[in-house]
Amino acid sequence: MRIAFIGGGVMAQAIISGVKDAGLDASIIVGEPVEVRRESLKNDLGVEVTASNGEAIAGADIVVLSVKPQQLDAVAEDLNGTLTAEQTVLSIMAGVKMHSIGLKLNHTKLIRVMPNTPAQIRKGISAWMASDDVDQSTLDFVASMLRAIGDELKFDDEKSIDIATALSGSGPGYVFVFIEALADAGVELGLPVHVARHLASQTVLGSAALQRESGKHPAELRNMVTSPGGTTAAGLAALEIGGFRAAVAEAVRTAFERGEELAGGK
Repeated sequence: MRIAFIGGGVMAQAIISGVKDAGLDASIIVGEPVEVRRESLKNDLGVEVTASNGEAIAGADIVVLSVKPQQLDAVAEDLNGTLTAEQTVLSIMAGVKMHSIGLKLNHTKLIRVMPNTPAQIRKGISAWMASDDVDQSTLDFVASMLRAIGDELKFDDEKSIDIATALSGSGPGYVFVFIEALADAGVELGLPVHVARHLASQTVLGSAALQRESGKHPAELRNMVTSPGGTTAAGLAALEIGGFRAAVAEAVRTAFERGEELAGGK
């Protein structure tokens, strides 16, 4: 499989590294305008690089749009007339709907992926969907590629991708704020900063792993650690009084609505 990345930023690098480490049968080229980044991609990841997007996509089976959403118009103009009907365009641009991509590129074979930043350490989760004309071999390869950077969930409707963008795409930001708040509370009570941060991050990591591996509902696990009249019960009561659940729900809802605004409802 020949893969051309348009843009060689952090997420592109994470995917490339994952594909290589997983030993997937793929040749990779990156179209990247910044010379320093081209050299880094070539030397650190061992991929072909070029400053020309047109050169990058020539002969590619999959063209990955790994640029910022506001760069789509410029990329579309650059690729105008060079994409072939057989090529599949895969977008990892947050919030940009398939309809918009198809219109701007005058192309129908499309895949939309919403990865998240833990992909950098192979612990990400990618929500994705594909247009009906993408062939099965390409779908299988993309699933393998996404599993190389963590987990993947394929959807049939685009609204689910938009919701996932607000939940798992933006989710690491919410989790980092929680870790920061947890650690800050420990520091306020007297722990050294590095100790509090270690305790907080490992607690979140271990709790998430316990929930995934046990398959238990989070509420069941919460009840298991909560003794009547105990410290956890007191702490949870404070979270409820402070509107913790409502704040999290509002964060996801607001992120979703902002995504719709940025997409212009398309």
